[in-house]
Amino acid sequence: MSQLFEPPTERGGQVPLDIPQEVEINTTSVDGNREAKSGSTQIHTIPDPIEDQEPPVPVIPDEVYDKYTPRKKAFMVALLSYCAFLSAISSTSTLSATPEIAAEFHTTGSILNISSALYILLMGLSPMLWGPLSQVIGRRMITLVTATAFVIFSIATALVPEIVSFFVARILTAIAGTSLTLAGSAVISDIYRPVERGTATGWLLSGMLVGPAFGPFISGVIVTFVSWRNIFWLQTALAGVALIGVYFILPETIFHRKLDDLEGYSAKKKALHIMHMINPWKVLRLWQYPNVVFTGLASSALLWNMYGLLAPIRYVLNPRYGLETPLQGGLFYLSPGLGYVIGTFLGGRYADYTVKKYIKKRGVRIPEDRLISAVPFMLVISVCILIYGWTVEMAVGGIPLTVIVMFVQGVSQLFCFPSLNAYCLDVIPGRGGEVIAANFTMRYLFATISTAVVLPAIEAIGVGWYSTITFFILIAATGVTVLTIRNGPQMRDRLDARRNEKAKEADNV
Repeated sequence: MSQLFEPPTERGGQVPLDIPQEVEINTTSVDGNREAKSGSTQIHTIPDPIEDQEPPVPVIPDEVYDKYTPRKKAFMVALLSYCAFLSAISSTSTLSATPEIAAEFHTTGSILNISSALYILLMGLSPMLWGPLSQVIGRRMITLVTATAFVIFSIATALVPEIVSFFVARILTAIAGTSLTLAGSAVISDIYRPVERGTATGWLLSGMLVGPAFGPFISGVIVTFVSWRNIFWLQTALAGVALIGVYFILPETIFHRKLDDLEGYSAKKKALHIMHMINPWKVLRLWQYPNVVFTGLASSALLWNMYGLLAPIRYVLNPRYGLETPLQGGLFYLSPGLGYVIGTFLGGRYADYTVKKYIKKRGVRIPEDRLISAVPFMLVISVCILIYGWTVEMAVGGIPLTVIVMFVQGVSQLFCFPSLNAYCLDVIPGRGGEVIAANFTMRYLFATISTAVVLPAIEAIGVGWYSTITFFILIAATGVTVLTIRNGPQMRDRLDARRNEKAKEADNV
């Protein structure tokens, strides 16, 4: 089984070390806790060929990762996980309240679900701005500004008088909230060494993934007793706490802001360079790397599954099991939510353990090794969604089986996402914020489609067949993840070679 994940080797069983000349080679000890030490082994990282006109990526000294104490780092990750929780919880907070909101605005649940789909769509598009911008002006300023905006737009949502302004307020909240999610991944890449990032990413993702599950439960409790508008007043209060926390706890963590490269430029020239630096096309151009696309597709399949599971619960499970109140339906969201919490304690640590295991085995750290830990759990999720769909469709197994498979899915997702997210931070040094933005863009576009089509699809073909479609999407995502593990370095090398040839041809013209 382990051979499935082995990259092609040369004679003697050694991992090939043929890397283009421009590849930066850092060093690390076998346990992966230090870089640039004597008697160390090599780490193979990838150059940044996407934008040849930019300044070279600065080499980050190892001591930078010791700038903050473990206690300070833990506080920062906890805060950023809370911020990610806020953005994520808002994406699903209307699901349990959909009938009540639809009734007040004289519309239908399917129309109102479009607002959730638009929210998630903007969560996918806005990283193309926030990712590059955080590389230019730093993490702290972006987070402060967008946390303030999140508070303002939450208040606006609570006060909207009709459906159009509701849609607008939700879209603006999504644009601001996505920055809070991206900031966490970027800060982790700033303060943790590569082999430590899986555990930290697991804690960050606990907020990001628990949010969509607990949002409908909390809103279900609220709309059972009071107006749905109280959902957004609560969101406002929670966002205010986040804003205060960011102001007092989060320092500027980026080692080198691209804005600092523009010292001495005129205001006009500086503005032109900044516009170039934050051009969303820079994020999309990262999709030239097949391994960036493949890991994006893997993340997308997981979110397709998650939102396809969560979005229709009140419409599917309430009538199936004879539940009558929003609170009763909201309890189902606790099952995957608790799975995410349990997975937090295990998934990230297992991802880091896997990386260190392969460092000891090979003597080198290859970014793709981190993905190995995700593959078995992607298969588990695939089986769970198939069981969930057909047992609900056929009315067998009852509530206990439904709750169990939803819980197992939740745990398994927290074994997958830390590996996928940390890989994005490792794969192109100096552009982790942009790579994670490219990944978020793709995954939330899939989540948007899932949220928009799940109810009509289930009404047309049933929850069993819809879950079968999701099963095959997940199996395909597992396949491209294995392909990335085996051939990721070669994929990068081929693209870099082509770009170098084009650069030489341009120089000769």
